[in-house]
Amino acid sequence: MKMFKGIAASDGIAIEKAFLLVEPDLSFTTYTVDNPDEEIERLNQAVQLSKDELFTIHQRTQKDLGRHAAEVFSAHIEILSDPEFFEQVTQLISQKRVNAESALDTVTNKYMDAFNSLTDAYMKQRADDVNDVIKRVMSHLLGVSLNDPALVNRQVIIIAHELTPSVTAQFVPKLVKGIVSDLGGKTSHSAIMSRTLAIPSVVGLENIIGNVHDGDTVIVDGLTGDVIVDPDEDQIETYQKKQQEYQQQKALLEKLTARRTVSNDGKETLLAANISSDDEVEFAIQHGAEAIGLFRTEFLYMSTDKLPTEEEQFTIYKHILELMNNRPVTIRTADIGGDKPVPYLQAPKQANPFLGYRAIRLSLDREDIFRTQLRALIRASAFGKLSIMFPMIATIEELRQAKTVFNEEMAKVKSDGLKVGEIKIGIMVEVPSTVILADQFAAEVDFMSIGTNDLIQYTMAADRGNEKVAYLYQPHNPAVLRMIKMVIDACHRNSIPACMCGEMAGDQLAIPILLGMELDEYSMSARQILPSRSLISTLDSDKMVALANRTLSFYSTSSEVVKDVKRTLYDDHEDTYK
Repeated sequence: MKMFKGIAASDGIAIEKAFLLVEPDLSFTTYTVDNPDEEIERLNQAVQLSKDELFTIHQRTQKDLGRHAAEVFSAHIEILSDPEFFEQVTQLISQKRVNAESALDTVTNKYMDAFNSLTDAYMKQRADDVNDVIKRVMSHLLGVSLNDPALVNRQVIIIAHELTPSVTAQFVPKLVKGIVSDLGGKTSHSAIMSRTLAIPSVVGLENIIGNVHDGDTVIVDGLTGDVIVDPDEDQIETYQKKQQEYQQQKALLEKLTARRTVSNDGKETLLAANISSDDEVEFAIQHGAEAIGLFRTEFLYMSTDKLPTEEEQFTIYKHILELMNNRPVTIRTADIGGDKPVPYLQAPKQANPFLGYRAIRLSLDREDIFRTQLRALIRASAFGKLSIMFPMIATIEELRQAKTVFNEEMAKVKSDGLKVGEIKIGIMVEVPSTVILADQFAAEVDFMSIGTNDLIQYTMAADRGNEKVAYLYQPHNPAVLRMIKMVIDACHRNSIPACMCGEMAGDQLAIPILLGMELDEYSMSARQILPSRSLISTLDSDKMVALANRTLSFYSTSSEVVKDVKRTLYDDHEDTYK
């Protein structure tokens, strides 16, 4: 038995056999073949098997995560259908009489050298796609398993060194019961996707993959961050009971789906969902969302190899508004850059991309992209209750420039005789300079939404994706809480709503403090909505105001804040907080 402690990234308990995601050995020897036609047929069979696998992955991904996430696999199938590439491979087999592995490797290296000699970032991304696809074909030629998570046919716990969103997108929730990785943080995009998929996850374990073998029994506690390898019978029994209790609690929460969010003493708040595609809207509604508080439109740009057109964007925005049936929808303009690059835009290489050319900075520099998106949003506003917010605003000048572009596009749409609805304009509060001038920003917008994922990392000067400094990602730090309070107060002095759309909005230890600060709207992963509604229903707002005042006035560390929250709630929430 081995015990490990990591970062709890997605709630739940899992007990299953391990499935290691490791790089396979695809080494081969070159040899002369007697019958080139048979070798070409062996290659064709490997290509067809690869196509069949990719088609299965595409179908599963589209069903579980939507069509946008599945488009990467359509591109991989297209690569396997490229006649020019494989004609060169078959010619080499015929002319040189070499085995298929050698011919495939030679042609692939030729293509990779050509790709890598280019400065075009998009073409380099295509090189990665080609490499992934050819690796799949090579595995079939060699009879080596790729350990492909999308082709898992039994219930497993995934053990990996690092998980990218594209790999996480391949997981089948009914089969992948837990996720454990060496790298990653709670707010990395793969962690957010694991919460969307409701897969218990623990990340930041540093060397878990070196301590687990395929088939080992593993316990994953996504509530505490504990991972146990080869547990004894008593541990398995303990965690089976904990797993049953967790499932029973989920069943009770489902009864709150259609209810409003009201505190124990009658204070009403709004719980909204964060989404990345229109495919997630119905899921959000089923999990009790009263609004969409954040639609991350950058994924429209990341899931394709070219800029989405105005019409393509309009169709998606309109669809979301219609599905929400006049419930509020807040759509963020594209937050491209940072950890969400778009290769075909050929953005310059940056030493610190999180602090660089991204979000509103890119939009204002590339007004052609910005105007197309704004026009699509303005047209869609006729079909529901739309709010638009600009990401990573750091100066008043940026806000005013963005509003000027918006107003110009609004005038153009109206001059075209198109119907538009009432649109509210707001900003994401993610930069400390915006917090300091929150009163001035609040006077120029209809709402403000606090993006805590970035605000915390910029306040604490700690990369939220770096497990070495994960201890500094402290949503309960008094410095962070004071900044949030400054924004809320500035909003209320200007009679506009104060919202939050970062992961902190669904943090069960932060919600009592936020309620005491009188936050108006909490937007979170859809699966966090019902637990949050249940918690709020037990809280007295006056008592939470006193709690918030103590955290702001008397404490200097996160641990002091957390202790007070637990102490305040202990009687009613002993099982959750002790």
